Amino acid sequence: MEMPKASDADKEHFRSVLPDHSEVVVKPMFGNLGAFVNGNMFAGLFGPTIGVKLGGADKELLESTEQTVPFGPAERPIGGYTGLPEIWNAEGDGDKARARAWVEKAFEHVAGLPPKVPKAPKAPKARAAKK
Repeated sequence: MEMPKASDADKEHFRSVLPDHSEVVVKPMFGNLGAFVNGNMFAGLFGPTIGVKLGGADKELLESTEQTVPFGPAERPIGGYTGLPEIWNAEGDGDKARARAWVEKAFEHVAGLPPKVPKAPKAPKARAAKK
């Protein structure tokens, strides 16, 4: 499975469409970026593609009215996420505003979900006694 890396320009564009909320946390993920609220990812970057996690009605509306793309590896797209039209990455301010609006909807949807509970740390494995 090929894992494309986001360019610095892709990362800058991704950050520019994120909502300006103190709850937003951006973390590196396999050479790309993820944007989280309450420990849950609401938007991600996979190469140049921005993916968003939307509620059912918004997801259906976006996918039926725009040229969305699968989000993630072609062999195994990430379920529940919709890739925003890649043409929006290169277009003018109107398309940046459209991307920003959909990312905001994703933030609002995911912010309403229960916070992700961190996994308990794994106990260290016992070492075999030396003879």
